[in-house]
Amino acid sequence: MCSQDAVGGQVLSELFTNRKENIPLHFSEDCLYLNIYTPADLTKNSQLPVMVWIHGGALVVGGASTYDGLALSAHENVVVVAIQYRLGIWGFFSTGDEHSQGNWGHLDQVAALRWVQDNIAKFGGNPGSVTIFGGSAGGFSVSALVLSPLAKNLFHRAISQSGVALTAALFTEKVKPVAELVANLSGCKTTTSAVMVHCLRQKTEEELMETSQKMTYPFLPTVVDGVFLPKTPEEVLAEKSFNTVPYMVGINKQEFGWILPMLMGHQLSENKLDQKTAKSLLWQFYPILKIPENLIQVAADKYLEWTDDPAKKKNMFLDIFADVIFNIPSVMVSRGHRDAGAPTYMYEFEYRPSFVSNMRPKAVIGDHGDELFSVFGSPFLKDGASEEEINLSKTVMKFWANFARNGPKSSQGSLPYGKSKVLPLPSRSRKSATADALETLQRDSWDNCHSSELTDFFRPRLQTPVRAQAGREELDSGWALSLPESQQRYSTGAIPRPPLGCGGSSLKTPKVA
Repeated sequence: MCSQDAVGGQVLSELFTNRKENIPLHFSEDCLYLNIYTPADLTKNSQLPVMVWIHGGALVVGGASTYDGLALSAHENVVVVAIQYRLGIWGFFSTGDEHSQGNWGHLDQVAALRWVQDNIAKFGGNPGSVTIFGGSAGGFSVSALVLSPLAKNLFHRAISQSGVALTAALFTEKVKPVAELVANLSGCKTTTSAVMVHCLRQKTEEELMETSQKMTYPFLPTVVDGVFLPKTPEEVLAEKSFNTVPYMVGINKQEFGWILPMLMGHQLSENKLDQKTAKSLLWQFYPILKIPENLIQVAADKYLEWTDDPAKKKNMFLDIFADVIFNIPSVMVSRGHRDAGAPTYMYEFEYRPSFVSNMRPKAVIGDHGDELFSVFGSPFLKDGASEEEINLSKTVMKFWANFARNGPKSSQGSLPYGKSKVLPLPSRSRKSATADALETLQRDSWDNCHSSELTDFFRPRLQTPVRAQAGREELDSGWALSLPESQQRYSTGAIPRPPLGCGGSSLKTPKVA
């Protein structure tokens, strides 16, 4: 695996691996390798769909070996390729000029896709049918590759799981402060870019790792480099100048439910959060949220002050993070793709894998990364899965593979288990009366319950219906979730999630013709 914090890398691997046994990991700068999984009955003329997996880990940890592609490949008759790319300082250090343009890890991803085009036929894969898919920072990378001119014609479909190119923590336009921080922590002068880069290149792998470990948030983000990304993701989306391949974007029900607070060292008790602690944590997480500083207090007041119930307050607090980091960006990117004419689908995953049940509070269902156990067939590789979990994994693998095989045409009719399906994002020209009614409801609710400052911040980014109470009928303006009936909860669209109405009152489902 690529150079990274050894403890963090091992912990992440053990949390998300679909392997029966944890494997010891080895880290090195010599890491640009990939793993290929193929069905056993290949022939010379096999032309199977290819699914290229890009791992997550905030662009600082993670690796290909965490994920065993055996079950997905064998069950769905596809070729699975898991790639690696440089991380942290090695993969994303940038001075914003010719001395260190940055995005080296993304260039590794492009190189891997070029390798697939040149060589995958020898492994029974079809270079004309390549789907890239990734989770978290891997989903962010997939989204960035869709926007990059360098990756054009290297893949034909894309799936982003809990991460897109507008995920603020993984992208910055302010390059110099990050570069100078790395240089200062490494004992390098910051007089010029050339001086910084020359000094850092003299450092050993161990010294650079020590620098990374000194950083409070060791994120070295993606930047506009003029090569991989010619402009900001927002600008590329607005100009519609990207690869308009069929695209599926997903989020999980509780993206900030347990694992991310735990990894960041802020594990919350299951049923307690007071206003003072919530505000303190918002300020601590400011570098990740990237809400304007003047809105931190406003967000805390408007999200949290409507209830004194500590459990509800905690859930609303977690919703702020889920909405800002994952949910709002995912809908924004999806709408950008839809408006550019790309077939665009969204899903929401809500299931509690048995493999993590002993680690987290019972109330957390659909945490960040939970879909990985179904996508990679964990019930077929690990012990203890229920029949329901096995069937769910079959359903999810079938859906992912059919999307890779033929795009959205085959996927929507391929979910035999329960009432599961994923809904397309309606085009602007065909918006239904239901969608209009819900958007009106959302705008009125948001304006009535939130200050003008918050409205001005969120509305340009997203205007969709708020998420309503459990039991709302399935509506065509949102998306549903691939789940067995016993766990089925339809989501009708709907992010951000401010309090339902003002002062805790519920919203009513609008009547539409």
